[in-house]
Amino acid sequence: MSTVEHKNQDRSAELLEQVQQALATKTPLRLQGGNTKAFLGKAVQGQALSLAGHEGVVDYDPAELVVTVRAGTSLQALEKVLNEQGQCLPFEPPLFDGRATVGGATACGLSGPRRPWVGSLRDYVLGCRLISGMGTHMRFGGQVMKNVAGYDVSRLMVGAQGALGVITEVSFKVLPRPRSRASLVLDVAQQDMAGLLRGWRDQSRPITGAAWQDGRLHLRLEGGDSSVQLAKEQIGGEALDLSYWDDLCEQRLEFFRQPGTLWRIALPVDAPVQTWPGQILVDWGGTQLWLKSDAPAEQIHEQAQTMKGHARCWSGSGAGQDILPESLLIWHQRLKQQLDPVGIFNPGRLFPSLESTCKHN
Repeated sequence: MSTVEHKNQDRSAELLEQVQQALATKTPLRLQGGNTKAFLGKAVQGQALSLAGHEGVVDYDPAELVVTVRAGTSLQALEKVLNEQGQCLPFEPPLFDGRATVGGATACGLSGPRRPWVGSLRDYVLGCRLISGMGTHMRFGGQVMKNVAGYDVSRLMVGAQGALGVITEVSFKVLPRPRSRASLVLDVAQQDMAGLLRGWRDQSRPITGAAWQDGRLHLRLEGGDSSVQLAKEQIGGEALDLSYWDDLCEQRLEFFRQPGTLWRIALPVDAPVQTWPGQILVDWGGTQLWLKSDAPAEQIHEQAQTMKGHARCWSGSGAGQDILPESLLIWHQRLKQQLDPVGIFNPGRLFPSLESTCKHN
């Protein structure tokens, strides 16, 4: 078994000591990696706990498609290491100008345009190390898919936004980079998009990206040379620069610069096409919708709920004011109580009501 060695710096002992001091004084901590996703959730008032410098690849076995990396490592640096071996993080986390870190990406759980076809970030987490709210450095999961001990706990860290502890290491399953790639754009009505995608899926077309805006369907093809070429010929359309998908993932498209509050709306695969109060960009083949709107938050939440979806204010005055249904809030509070009983980690960032059961005295 081959392992790629890289220079690194382990600050876990220092981080553990900082957490233990915060516990002793009941000081809230504001966890920070590259600080690229501070806009997500409610702003946290607390002492900064930075993972800067806690970086490097701990272990990488290209033959086993597994990499373990410290949380302060930039995603850009990790992708460079993987690229040297012809591999990648298939879930396409946004790099945010190269400043995003492994820990921040895991904590926020953001996945790119490939998500419906290859899975989300959560699907590729094999294990992690975590400094808990009891002042202990714990390991969950493993470095192979068949090791399921604690596997669900590792997955719970994805999207928790640092509310459950300090992620210090993450083990990911990686995949080979696609041998061939192409991108197309076609004139398609929004109501026709779902049917076309189903047909191409049944024909095993190698689609790994589908986004619609203003009557134009953008498609990405990835796979073997012959399958990509055949799909291009049979689907037709115009050639589209592959940089479109990076710009979509990184939210650099002109759409994201338009005025108005930005909403991310998650929808079920069978959601009907509806008119929304603003400009829309449809991603993930129809299950993720970006909305630029000045409509009241209540109106957008209500419309998403009637479609059995969920709306989250991504930027603007309503960011960080998401409300969790009572039935789910109970389980979130119980988990928070188990891993952060004093409530020192990113208090209020994920859901303000999450802290109500924690012991602040």
